[in-house]
Amino acid sequence: MKKKLALMMMSFTLAFSFLTACGSNANNNKDAAQNGTETAEETPAANGEKKVVKIFQFKVEIADALSRMEKEYEAAFPNIDLKIETVGGGADYGAALKAKFASGDEPDIFNNGGWNDAVVWQDKMEDLSGEPWVANLIDATKQQITLDGKLLGMPMNTEGYGYLYNKALFQQAGITEIPNTLSELRGAAQKLKDAGITPFENGYGEWWILGIHNVNVALAKQPDPTAFVNGVKEGTQTFAGNPIFQEWVNLLDTTMEFGQKNPLTTDYNTQVTEFAAGGAAMMQQGNWTQVQIDGVNPDLDLGVLPMPINDDEALNDNIFVGVPSNWVVNNKSSVKQEAKDFLNWMATSDAGKRYTVEEFKFIPAFTNIPFTPEQLGDIAASISEYSKAGKTLPWIWAMLPDGTTQEFGASIQAYVGGKLTKEQLLQSFDTTVQKLLKK
Repeated sequence: MKKKLALMMMSFTLAFSFLTACGSNANNNKDAAQNGTETAEETPAANGEKKVVKIFQFKVEIADALSRMEKEYEAAFPNIDLKIETVGGGADYGAALKAKFASGDEPDIFNNGGWNDAVVWQDKMEDLSGEPWVANLIDATKQQITLDGKLLGMPMNTEGYGYLYNKALFQQAGITEIPNTLSELRGAAQKLKDAGITPFENGYGEWWILGIHNVNVALAKQPDPTAFVNGVKEGTQTFAGNPIFQEWVNLLDTTMEFGQKNPLTTDYNTQVTEFAAGGAAMMQQGNWTQVQIDGVNPDLDLGVLPMPINDDEALNDNIFVGVPSNWVVNNKSSVKQEAKDFLNWMATSDAGKRYTVEEFKFIPAFTNIPFTPEQLGDIAASISEYSKAGKTLPWIWAMLPDGTTQEFGASIQAYVGGKLTKEQLLQSFDTTVQKLLKK
């Protein structure tokens, strides 16, 4: 991996570890100590007629908490009317956002994934470089949303994913060691199956579980992920001829072999609910599922496992950590300042910090929002351990052309359904990228 990428992930890991360590002092930290940057307790807009701030976001798992936050914010600032709309959970947020802009119903705040997504939406996004919260932002979270020296969004949080696992079910099946290689994962899956436990709950009815997070396993394990993606775009590299992608399919096959029936009809909500209810020992997901899992069974003892593609432990003993998305401000908004004030309130006020950690269960992207693993849950605590050990790989998918992950997801679903061979699947990836580059 190139020096720049290695340094980026090192800074991310160090910052993450620092935040976790600071969590023990959470009760002693006050906004007054934040160098005068916390001004959100003041009215964020001048008194007068009520102003509407429209927010369009994709994280369905925090929709209920956002509704509570909306009411709390409006009570504190009665001249502001927040209109929060959530589109996600299987729906194509990107397509829905484009439809919003095409119809003229443009949101004032929306989500952007950064990297290539930032390039696509660059002319719609306000420069937020001068906002008060920027001073507290973890440096490594800025890169994917910075263009031409301008910070175009506020990272909403950091997240990690791998295979979540139910420790009680592992113990029941006699699994005492964490599987860090593909052979070990298959061995653990066989023990679970022999004990009458479904090893994997696969939500393969969702294109993004496959086309984003699953594909990233092979992207991030490349010796130089950025060079590989650039090579694919330039035609000097191919998915079909890449050894890591060829081995990645073996991991996908393992989950199908040891998974529940009909994975293509299992959506996100069903996957998480079934796993939380003890219906399977593992599922591919991340810490964003903690709130929903707690709603079903708050007593589950959970951890995170690697997603190994072969038997090289050094290559596979890691999970994937990055910024899921950024809150950006529409630079044509008539309530641009009110939108900025709301984001600043989220990042600096006592209430905003509380929602980030206690309600959303987010791993903060800011050094001024301390937390403890106990506050965020078992999944975040496990991710923290990987981060402190330097065992994380980045999120690479957003470097691909716009629309790539959706088509990748559809192709993998066709493979899962037996309509494509392994060779046809990987060839379809190459075809997709070259086709989208010509648009």
